[in-house]
Amino acid sequence: MRRTVLTALLSGVLGLALATAPTSYADPAAARAQDRLVLQGHGYGHGHGMSQWGAEGAAREGRSYRQILRFYYPGTRWGRAQGAVKVLISGDTTDDLKVRHRSGLVAKSLGNGRKVRLDRARPQARTWRITAASPTRSKVSWRGGSGGWRTLTVLRGDAQLQARGPIRLVTPTGTVAYRGALRSASATPGRTTRDTVNVLPLDQYLRGVVPSEVIASSWHPQTLRAQAVAARTYAAYERGEPLARHYQICDTAQCQVYTGAAQEYPTTDEAIRATRGEVLEKGGKPAFTQFSASNGGWTAAGSFGYLPAKQDPYDGWAGNPYHSWTTTLDAATIEAAWPAIGDFTGIEVLERDGNGDWGGRVDRVRVSGTDASTTVSGDTFRSYFGLRSDWFRERP
Repeated sequence: MRRTVLTALLSGVLGLALATAPTSYADPAAARAQDRLVLQGHGYGHGHGMSQWGAEGAAREGRSYRQILRFYYPGTRWGRAQGAVKVLISGDTTDDLKVRHRSGLVAKSLGNGRKVRLDRARPQARTWRITAASPTRSKVSWRGGSGGWRTLTVLRGDAQLQARGPIRLVTPTGTVAYRGALRSASATPGRTTRDTVNVLPLDQYLRGVVPSEVIASSWHPQTLRAQAVAARTYAAYERGEPLARHYQICDTAQCQVYTGAAQEYPTTDEAIRATRGEVLEKGGKPAFTQFSASNGGWTAAGSFGYLPAKQDPYDGWAGNPYHSWTTTLDAATIEAAWPAIGDFTGIEVLERDGNGDWGGRVDRVRVSGTDASTTVSGDTFRSYFGLRSDWFRERP
């Protein structure tokens, strides 16, 4: 439920913050060590765009999915999107692509379009595999109930496996079913490293996204429709700003969570059908429809005008478990992050964004100890300690 283009940059900022020497020195005589830090906070996630729990609160007040989306993405217009999307499957960490045998399974060359009907070629096969025979060729192998891998054919270029129904991908941790094609895609031209990429129609992809991002069993139908449009628009935007040459979007919370066919659910399937093809646009292109679990009562300003900072009257409904929260950090955990500070003595918020309780989200915070202090961004502090958001304060 966390969506931001700054995720990759954050990792670098975090590493830099942890490695940087303290920016100021404390007076040991003037500070007393603390054994813990108790924080109060609001929201869960970056707060840009739609609050998912806020959308549910709005739906329970009688707002339609179009009204919900108009509130969270002001200034956008309705448009249409279809076609396929290419999704990196992060759980398959090996260079080979392995799937379980099934009826109708076909191997296809991306070099010349040649197709091989695998279930007819080797009906006794239990598992199929694609590996790189060279930087420009793919080897298709099979294995039965016992014995090693046997080569069936070599195809030109990258290759993919496809069928009419879901295909079970074999990963290092188990098997996962995916619709569409599973592609053994070259990560770098001229090399044999491969990534597994799922290529499938946009609305088929959404069947594995929407139920992974909401509570499909109990949330209001209008909330599910709002999520379907936001997720479809987000994917359409990423197609125009692909993450890599061989895929457009990832399957984790760094993009939007995608779990394949396993999580498909009737209520979210209905929401996808009811909003078929609908997206939000700005300037004739899909909008960057970020969303997060809860904004705590204020949306955070994003990188586009349709992602403004504004008060949210819907996020604070009684059923939202993330609108307000409290957590405790042990001093030892803080000291391990910045050993040079010595014994932890406290934090001081230096800057906030000015929106909501306590002056809003933290922009900069000073962490002090008996030996020294250091200053980091609120987002860095939040990420390192796993806080739900960067909107927090020390509990009085």
